[in-house]
Amino acid sequence: MPNRLANENSPYLLQHQHNPVDWYPWGEEALEKARRENKPIFLSIGYAACHWCHVMERESFEDQETADILNEQFVSIKVDREERPDLDDIYMSAVVAISGQGGWPMSVFLTPEGKPFFGGTYFPPERMYGRPSFKEVLASVHALWEEKAGEVKESGESLRQHIQARSALPTPDASAGLRVGTLEAAVSKMRKEYDWQNGGWGAAPKFPQPMTVQFLLRRTSRGDEKAGEAALHALEAMAKGGMYDLVGGGFARYSVDDHWLVPHFEKMLYDNAQLARAYLQAWLMSGNPHFRQVCEETLDFVLRELTDPKGGFYSSIDADSEGEEGLFYTWTYAEISDLLEKEELAALEEAYTVPSNGNFEGRIVLQRRKKPEDLTELEPVLKKVRGKLFEARGGRVRPATDDKVLTAWNAWMATAFAEAARYLGREDYLQAARRNLTFLTTEMMADGRLLRSWRKGNARHQAYLEDYASLVLALLALYQSDPDTRWFGLAAKLTETMLAEYYVEGEGFYDTASDHEALILRPQQSQDNATPSGGSLAIQALLKMAAYTGESRFRAIAEAIIGPMQAALAEYPTAFANWLTGLDFALAQVREVAIIGDPEAADTRALVSGLWSEFRPDVVAAVSGYPPDEQAPAVLKDRTLVEGKAAAYVCQDFVCKQPVTEVEALKEMLEG
Repeated sequence: MPNRLANENSPYLLQHQHNPVDWYPWGEEALEKARRENKPIFLSIGYAACHWCHVMERESFEDQETADILNEQFVSIKVDREERPDLDDIYMSAVVAISGQGGWPMSVFLTPEGKPFFGGTYFPPERMYGRPSFKEVLASVHALWEEKAGEVKESGESLRQHIQARSALPTPDASAGLRVGTLEAAVSKMRKEYDWQNGGWGAAPKFPQPMTVQFLLRRTSRGDEKAGEAALHALEAMAKGGMYDLVGGGFARYSVDDHWLVPHFEKMLYDNAQLARAYLQAWLMSGNPHFRQVCEETLDFVLRELTDPKGGFYSSIDADSEGEEGLFYTWTYAEISDLLEKEELAALEEAYTVPSNGNFEGRIVLQRRKKPEDLTELEPVLKKVRGKLFEARGGRVRPATDDKVLTAWNAWMATAFAEAARYLGREDYLQAARRNLTFLTTEMMADGRLLRSWRKGNARHQAYLEDYASLVLALLALYQSDPDTRWFGLAAKLTETMLAEYYVEGEGFYDTASDHEALILRPQQSQDNATPSGGSLAIQALLKMAAYTGESRFRAIAEAIIGPMQAALAEYPTAFANWLTGLDFALAQVREVAIIGDPEAADTRALVSGLWSEFRPDVVAAVSGYPPDEQAPAVLKDRTLVEGKAAAYVCQDFVCKQPVTEVEALKEMLEG
């Protein structure tokens, strides 16, 4: 008989509906039961594409004996971290404080009031990997609660205070000032910590860190060539294959080794959104056609495999199929040799690693042995080979897809599609961005407020700061690619709601709304992790809205928040890379470009094309017919045609140069 999770919408929670564990979703029913029966809470947090979450389910949560212990001695709650990032942030901070490391599945024990007192990640069914068995953990926690409940509660409150103190943002300070030196120190440290042999930052497991790459590319656009060396080298290293799917496009979550060969095979929407943008920007900066190819292959993968018929983008594809990690993506030598002609196999072996005995548990993960420019003559046959492999792979049992739609993650992908459409001239990408943002601003809205998660027509959960800020930025990105003022109008309304519900004067932005469910603390996530923090996204949204509207209050709030954070940004730059991008934009000479003219006319299109002929991260652009409509941003106010021709106005802080009608004159202004 299904448990209470059968009524949930999350694929991750639904995966556990037939466990013998008496699971509850997070909510008052479970918390009230814990208080009434004076039982500790076992809180298990994970996500659908998590390999070790599946392992712990098979080993422990499907085991009747383990379930009996949980059902008798605990109140068990299961949470999808992607639906509830607030709970994930709070309790992951507790687990890190307790054990020194975090990860998923997260296993944390709480008092009936929700305060954490013990936790870890994966626990095996028997002692192994230097870890106690899960049953041993349950027995120890139960005994501790029975014998020392008072001390446990005191410990939980102390840990709560510790988490709150460590998670709070510095007090906003309008007098702190913004310093270019912070950006320079960050670049220097990023270069110093860079792995020049293998590419990327840190040791195995190695994560792609697209926010760091994008920040360095921004600095390169200012003339810092040393910043660009690390960024481009990292992108080349990751695109060799392994973590990047050479057959079907798209990136896995991270590499388990130092040289990007063996991935943790799940594919997350957020990684692919951020990396597609990074490769697009790298192509614009360098002209390297391989970067454009990776960008397009990644976006094409999302259109093909992660797009809902209504326009939303799905969250992830699992690492496992048929109970085995990576089986869908890897090959035996016999499979490859049986599939290919002799000359095709020879070409593949010349270009890629194809060891007969495998390089991952007896199977083969494909990776380029040579740079793309050294494979030009072989590329036609390699393209044919990849097509054959893709077709053969399509006949396998596919990994499961987490088909829920998350607002922030979708907004990041919509931004990637909007920017790629603008720079690459891909109408299908523009259509994908339009459909997605139409979906988000209709299906994900209720009573004027955003919701977090949608699946099969059912939207749930109050949105978070990252959802609002990300959607504002996505709408502005689409507005620059598709000059329809409704996109800007929606961004303006969402900005006001974001400030009203998530910002507190003198305290800064919180991740949850003012009327959000009361938790043990109101989280303020400061660091950028695998995804950008809500605060770093919010300041970027405010800075861009300030450039469009001339509203000084937007910029003042952003500067007051980011100013006191600069010491942390300089000292730990890869942990604050999206904050650094915001600081870089705040210190830049932002150009407001207003183009007036029929959007479909040749002269207007020529000016727009010239504007986006290269990477211009410090431009906010608005295009309108004459006269602009009521929803148009202030940057378009009082702009007119010039002698009946389309005209471009280049402004800085709303002080404008003489309008121009020729493309080359526009480019000269932007470069001057």
